[in-house]
Amino acid sequence: MAPGFKKGAKDSPVDKITDDILADIFSRVPYKSICCCKCVSTRWRDLFSHPDHRKKLPQPLAGFFHKGYNKNRFPSEAQYFTNVSGKGDPLVHPSLSFLPNYDSLDILDYCNGLLLCQCCNTSDYVVCNPATEKWVDVPATEWSSEAQARIGFDPAVSSHFHVFEFIDEEGWGIAEEEQHDCFNRIEALAIYSSKAGGWKHQNFDGFEFAVFYDSRSVFFNGILHVATSEGFILAIDVEGNDRGLVTIPIPPYNDDVFVDDIFLSQRQLCTACVDRSQLTVWVLEDYKSEKWTLKHNASLLELFGEGYRGTVISFHPERNCIFVVCGHENTLMSYDMDCRKMCSICQLERDCQPKRVKTPFLPYVPLYSEPLADGN
Repeated sequence: MAPGFKKGAKDSPVDKITDDILADIFSRVPYKSICCCKCVSTRWRDLFSHPDHRKKLPQPLAGFFHKGYNKNRFPSEAQYFTNVSGKGDPLVHPSLSFLPNYDSLDILDYCNGLLLCQCCNTSDYVVCNPATEKWVDVPATEWSSEAQARIGFDPAVSSHFHVFEFIDEEGWGIAEEEQHDCFNRIEALAIYSSKAGGWKHQNFDGFEFAVFYDSRSVFFNGILHVATSEGFILAIDVEGNDRGLVTIPIPPYNDDVFVDDIFLSQRQLCTACVDRSQLTVWVLEDYKSEKWTLKHNASLLELFGEGYRGTVISFHPERNCIFVVCGHENTLMSYDMDCRKMCSICQLERDCQPKRVKTPFLPYVPLYSEPLADGN
């Protein structure tokens, strides 16, 4: 609460500050303090949601894009958006109806307010900002129909973005008898720059790894980080030059456990491992020395009850909180690591059990401040 401000006071000095000035002050306040400020008064709460000030103010996690599959429904696979509160109409309509001339789109990835989508019948990409309803068309490569694509974007650096295509041996055209033992080994990388307006590609000579289907990646400090099948994180810059490898912490007593997702929370790379008995959360403390710190562990029995194991789908971007899907009805839950409290958000129902191995959940934080470079 601001100095000199008393709740209920009629002639508080703060009352004389205009909304524009308050919004400018709040834009410099850390996220955790913002959450407290919203509780001070009705005026302050409304200030954060007002369209005239959203461009200046940090936005909270709004919800998740995710897929569902039901063989008795047409189309059998559908896209959903679930609010993080579990209540109310979706903040974003998952059909992205503001995009013209796109009858069927697949949402592939999310990064800092932008969605990477792919047109199902042409394989062309569309990068869009649902908060501003702006979009940019990205032409497909000859490998786009088979490649795994990710997006990199940092609005604090530039309004331009990059699309990364990971192309396996089969997609690259290597004959089956000449392929390596590593299944779906990535042979090449193609990178699109919205600033340059074109693609460039290069081979992964000397690297043997695969990228898990629908695994989460993280774009941070100009580097794309993606988990691989060989137990390490591939870190690569937008030019495709800086190829770093970071080993992922895996419990030594569980050879069958692998980590296929990485996350970003409070400006640190994080990962979570669910083994036979416990949930462990790790944070990369030092990038150069690959030092991971065990941040949290909890018993699966205490969290979910006997016979259940949850799947960690996301970390909260600004809090010590993770999101988990658990049970036959795919219950979306949040787990506060500080108070060790699990809260049920909503049931996603069995439709959100896809025909593939797992459902990709993409967290969404609205971005109102930046237009897309050369966007529509």
